[in-house]
Amino acid sequence: MKTAAIQLTACLLIFAAGCASTNDRSPLEDEITALSREKSELQRRLEDVEASNAQLTKQVQVLSGLSDKVDPEKLYDLQGIKLAGATNLYDKDEDGKKEKLIVYVQPIDNQGDIVKAAGSVDVQLWDLNKPEAEALLGQWRVERDELKKLWFATLMRTNYRLVFDVADKVARFDEPLTVKVTFTDYSTGRVLLVQKVVKPL
Repeated sequence: MKTAAIQLTACLLIFAAGCASTNDRSPLEDEITALSREKSELQRRLEDVEASNAQLTKQVQVLSGLSDKVDPEKLYDLQGIKLAGATNLYDKDEDGKKEKLIVYVQPIDNQGDIVKAAGSVDVQLWDLNKPEAEALLGQWRVERDELKKLWFATLMRTNYRLVFDVADKVARFDEPLTVKVTFTDYSTGRVLLVQKVVKPL
């Protein structure tokens, strides 16, 4: 019994010594630990920067190898935009009211091909039969990051497909309306305009 008591006492003393050792860490030890963590984080950031620099260096080498006769703007020459024929107002919930405006935007290059051009789009819906102050029914802007998610390609059609809610903007769709679209091309800074009259289907 006495032996067991001695062993228990020894264990308690060892445990207490361990706790004291942990609690008695000096400020210098804490600072060393913090600096070690900071060094690891800085090392990680440095590796990220070096990887990024290596990629940029490779890009510069590729661009430097291009002929002086190559016009950078001609590498990506957007000539205009079109609105596909399906651009119109639609009754998506089949309640008898056209509550969605769907706009199909097709960027066109100098070869007449549809291309997934990077840029932003401004869309306006007009009723030109109304007085000037009331003619603009709605307007929307789609930024580049959102636009690139809206690329829509099928066997029948390739374009950006933009959908807007017009339930609170168009009470009745029994007369033609006008859709105006402005495309800002981020590769050249050009601003391209197109408009289309949409009629009740």
